[in-house]
Amino acid sequence: MGCGGDRLKMHRPGRSATAGRMKTIVPRAGLVLNAAMSDMAKLAVVTGASRGIGREIAITLAKDGWDVAFSHVAPEAEADETANLIRATGRRAFAVRCDVGLKAEVWKFYEAVTQHFGTVPDLLVNNAGIQTWSPLLELKEEDWDRVIRTNLKGCFLNTQRAAQLMVGRGVRGVIINLGSACNWMAFPRLVDYTASKGGIEQFTKVSALELGPHGIRVNCVAPGAIEHERTKLEAPDYADNWARITPLRRVGTTADVARAVRFLAGPDAGFVTGQTLFVDGGAFSVPNWPKEYNSDQA
Repeated sequence: MGCGGDRLKMHRPGRSATAGRMKTIVPRAGLVLNAAMSDMAKLAVVTGASRGIGREIAITLAKDGWDVAFSHVAPEAEADETANLIRATGRRAFAVRCDVGLKAEVWKFYEAVTQHFGTVPDLLVNNAGIQTWSPLLELKEEDWDRVIRTNLKGCFLNTQRAAQLMVGRGVRGVIINLGSACNWMAFPRLVDYTASKGGIEQFTKVSALELGPHGIRVNCVAPGAIEHERTKLEAPDYADNWARITPLRRVGTTADVARAVRFLAGPDAGFVTGQTLFVDGGAFSVPNWPKEYNSDQA
């Protein structure tokens, strides 16, 4: 939805610097790029960034020097607010309504992004996700399909398309998938969500293996109990309840998750791929003792 400000010219790691006359590059996707334009600021794509964790990730990346394109299915006012917050950092923002679980919409999203910025992404953050609360014996098939399509298939479709564009342009990019404590721990009444997040962890690993030879790193950030708009609605005492059983004695924040993403996106994680970073304050490392565990007395 428009852009604010110009991108500063800088050499991007993993791309060839261009000197003298401008050169035209045609990647496999058929997009015609101007090499001088592509040597500007880094471009990140974040799915589902109109609110919550996705918004915090987008703003954090912008503060770190990234231009940000993001997809959403939220009301336009929420997407506009995120875009304006990104622009307030001095970076460019571009929002596109897109259902991440539909291939045609995902392909159109990346076409719009590449045309808008004149380049392909250096970074993809697969953040978009939904959940339904229901016990296994009562879970509706349409709810299962909707959650798996959004969370797991959406991660696949965006990873596939972004990676195709990166490989076609020789970009040594980064892909970060948002998992959950559900990656490895079963949560009752979150049957479809748990299945989707467990799948994302394994998808992260196989993607890292296949994309590694192209210089593309793929990792997963798995948040624990994070306080934001949705979790506040789940229970008015959400933060207090989780703080009591978390070794760090507080609930997580969206900023905690965003900082983990920033680390994995940056050069300090340059030899890290196929890994899952849990951001849970130690909550899911607490052992299931036969007696009550109190870390204050450990």
